Amino acid sequence: MSYLKSLPEETTLLQVFQAHPGPARHLLAFHELVLRGESPFTEGERELIAAYVSGLNDCGYCHGIHTVTAEAFGVPAGLLAAALEDLTTAPVGDKLRPVLAYVGKLTRTPSRMTDADAEAVFAAGWDERALHDAVLVCALFNFMNRMVEGLGIRADAAYATTSGLRLKEAGYEGLAGMLAP
Repeated sequence: MSYLKSLPEETTLLQVFQAHPGPARHLLAFHELVLRGESPFTEGERELIAAYVSGLNDCGYCHGIHTVTAEAFGVPAGLLAAALEDLTTAPVGDKLRPVLAYVGKLTRTPSRMTDADAEAVFAAGWDERALHDAVLVCALFNFMNRMVEGLGIRADAAYATTSGLRLKEAGYEGLAGMLAP
């Protein structure tokens, strides 16, 4: 139930963006850059990181939508649920596991990050650009999770599927195109 009384009770984030297009345009442009721009990570891996962070934050709206998007980009179904249940036994590749561990710790206990956390990412074969990009996705979705929860935005599985597939096909630029000029 949306806390914004000028919007419908079952408001989606897209409706919030449409009601407040100024900030939304900048936010969606940043999403496009971080999640679809050049990166050592694939689009699916970045969506996986977004969905993982959102799952850790128990943000059902973002977790649902970005799980669908990650799976549409080829992340195996069920991988996110397994990673959230137990990252050490989940069927996550050895190269990506330390990245998810890093963003997990950054989400839960940001002041406790250490050189050893970063070194685990580097030891898996990632470079500084990858660490930077993982941190950007993590930070963006910690922000988005708080925005969604703070505004009381919810969605059912059908909306998560529709929105997730729309993000796969049109990207965040496509969402920006749905805003009033």
